[in-house]
Amino acid sequence: MNQVFEFIINSRKAFIQLVDSLTIEQLNKIPDGYNNNIIWNFGHIVVSTQTLCYVRTGILQDAGLVKFNEYYKKDTRPTYTVSKEEVDELKAIALESINKIKEDYANGVFPDITPFATSTYGTQLNSVEEILITTIGHDNLHYGYAWALKKVI
Repeated sequence: MNQVFEFIINSRKAFIQLVDSLTIEQLNKIPDGYNNNIIWNFGHIVVSTQTLCYVRTGILQDAGLVKFNEYYKKDTRPTYTVSKEEVDELKAIALESINKIKEDYANGVFPDITPFATSTYGTQLNSVEEILITTIGHDNLHYGYAWALKKVI
C-alpha cells in the first residue's frame, strides 16, 4: 500500500502545481457550457477520499465533519468565488489528509466497510484498500478535467 499512497501524493502534488500556475480568477472561472471550474475539481478530490475512508468505514458518522465537504461533495457545483486563502487551505489538506489516512491505515484504524458501488465507475468497493486504489483513478480523472478546463479559460 505504500506505493498506492506515494502515487496519490505525487498525483496531488502535480494537481497543486497546476493550481499554482493559475490566477485566482482562472481557478474560479466557469467556462460557457461547463458546470464547474478548476478549483471545484481540486476541492472535490480533497473531500472525496476523506469522506470515503472515514465515513464509509463508520469512523465519522457525519460527512459534514470533513472540512469543505458541503461545497465540493458529489453533485455540487461552485456557488461562490473561492478565495486565495481557501485555495491555500485546500492545497494543504490535499496532502495532509492523505498522510493522515496513511498513518491511520498503518495503525489499523480502519474497520471493515459496508460495500458500496461507486457512481463514477460503477464498481463495488469492499475495503479501504479498494477505496485508496480507486482514489488514484478518481483524482486523475478530475486532474484531467482541470487540464481540459485550463485550455478553455
